[in-house]
Amino acid sequence: MVQGEARIEGVCHCGEVRWSFAGTPESATACNCTVCRRYGVLWAYDYEHGRIEVSGTTSVYAWQDQWLGFHFCPRCGCVTYWRQREPGKDGRRRIAVNVRLAEPEAVAALPLVRHDGLGNHDDLPPDGRHVADVWF
Repeated sequence: MVQGEARIEGVCHCGEVRWSFAGTPESATACNCTVCRRYGVLWAYDYEHGRIEVSGTTSVYAWQDQWLGFHFCPRCGCVTYWRQREPGKDGRRRIAVNVRLAEPEAVAALPLVRHDGLGNHDDLPPDGRHVADVWF
């Protein structure tokens, strides 16, 4: 990372699991799939060892043959990130961090993308909302 470049950081409630995102994500995604809607998370995407770094010991929830695992702190239970279970064809693993674990002012202006993970797996048309609009 270049000195002075923006960095967003997130941490679980007890402080055991942390993530950092170098630069500013393009957006934060709210997904309505069966897992994400229960977790109430907002995701920022990149690749493991790319702009996202994670630290701390996590437990993982993955069901059946799903392509990703949800990582959470075994102490306080906060969902911190998801990661592809296997690298993609390009050898990289997709990863997304839960921006709700960042300080609100660090992510408030990120445009909100709504993803229909329950239906057709398409992004819904933009409606002008940002993360700050869905904090409560």
